Amino acid sequence: MAAYLPDVLAQCAMCRATIENNVSNGDTTVGAGLNMGILYLFAAPYLLAMVIGYFWYKNAKMKKKISY
Repeated sequence: MAAYLPDVLAQCAMCRATIENNVSNGDTTVGAGLNMGILYLFAAPYLLAMVIGYFWYKNAKMKKKISY
């Protein structure tokens, strides 16, 4: 993945043009909305993994308590 880093940093041309046009006109809400969407997509898998890990830990703890 590191070898293809310039390709990873590329953006959709239409999205980029829309955001640049809106920012140049003083409207930053589209860019802020896009950033929030990116953060949501970034955080969702980690949140799901934490929830699954919590229930797994709780279940393992309960099984250990019952075995005593």
